[in-house]
Amino acid sequence: MTGPEVTSRRRGRRTRTESAGTRDRILTVAREEFSERGYDKTSVRGIAKAAGVDPALVHHYFGTKEQIFAAAIEVAFAPALNAPDAVADGPLDGVGERLTRFIFGVWENPATRTPLLAILRSAVNNETAAGVFRRLIASQLMRRVAAQLDAPDSELRAELAAAQLVGCAMMRYVIKLEPLASVDIEQVIARVAPVVQGHLTGR
Repeated sequence: MTGPEVTSRRRGRRTRTESAGTRDRILTVAREEFSERGYDKTSVRGIAKAAGVDPALVHHYFGTKEQIFAAAIEVAFAPALNAPDAVADGPLDGVGERLTRFIFGVWENPATRTPLLAILRSAVNNETAAGVFRRLIASQLMRRVAAQLDAPDSELRAELAAAQLVGCAMMRYVIKLEPLASVDIEQVIARVAPVVQGHLTGR
């Protein structure tokens, strides 16, 4: 069947492939916008313009600006969310080194470091962004790490370990304090891993 009716249907309805492609494009652009401008200066209208779509379509796929940010950082943060697997993959007496090596491996890779930097900068400068980041860290990372530990205060231990690693990452990759910013990563791991081990297991 051909004619105006079919043409209208084709124009009026997106296929699943088209919809997925549009959603992915919006998400990619949103991640770039948050990375370049930060949370405060990024707008739904700006994301829509950069993605070449109507702002209503951005809202349709993601909802509010806060929800778009949450979706964008979850994708960007995805490599780090495999950290609990590093904790589980071996005996507890080596968990500090495994976790430290894994986290710094994510930071040392430029492909994963760039979006992480954007997340940290937005979280530091905006409370809404910080809240989204906290919820992601708590639900998908810290609780999963804590679940691997045999201790009554496992959540506190996991959070202290995370604070140690995030603090070092901030100093090395964001603030770029010397000599930490330039020293060989193996030296950093050798110094930090025992501290992370102590937080996680107390031994």
